Amino acid sequence: MTFGFAPSAATSISSSSESASRLARMLEPAEWAAAGIPLLRNPREVVSGLHTRHRPTPATAVVAVLDHEERLAASASFVRRPVPADGWEFRNALLAHLRRVIPHDLRRRAPVRTAVLLYCRDGDERWTEEDGAWMWGLRDACTLHGLRCGAYITLTRGGWQVLGEGRGGRHPSSDSRPTALGDVASELGILTPRTAGGAAEPLRRTAAR
Repeated sequence: MTFGFAPSAATSISSSSESASRLARMLEPAEWAAAGIPLLRNPREVVSGLHTRHRPTPATAVVAVLDHEERLAASASFVRRPVPADGWEFRNALLAHLRRVIPHDLRRRAPVRTAVLLYCRDGDERWTEEDGAWMWGLRDACTLHGLRCGAYITLTRGGWQVLGEGRGGRHPSSDSRPTALGDVASELGILTPRTAGGAAEPLRRTAAR
């Protein structure tokens, strides 16, 4: 005779509720495309510049803030924790790194700077639930930091792709070696961020690995 314990109804309900909450905190491609995300003028230069600066490997996220001329104001990279994909968790991570590298713009009537997210992952270019959670997290983090929500870009072995736009390329990829910084700096541009007091600061980058 075998004895055991069946999962309680409360446990099953709690698990189902958590799963439903995670699904609610993600955006599908159609929702993202309908959100009016501004197009990048030169997505390849932006991707190449971030790839060169941060050298992302799978599970690495690179969040960058661009000014109105699409020049890089600040960027930060970090490795995703091995937990289920949840837009709330991703939002908190993105917001924490944005706060470290650039002041918020919440006092402005309308956002003047745009945040974009480059995520390096395994798999192909097709949308995944993990991508949807990153999209939700990016949109929410931008709202809380006074930024305009910009492009979400995936970097895989097949190359890079701006999700929701259908634009992409084979280089760089998650396997490619970064190009020399000088080769892309003139195209991407480098902006020196300023503090609230107006004092210029050098470009900062954080990497939590």
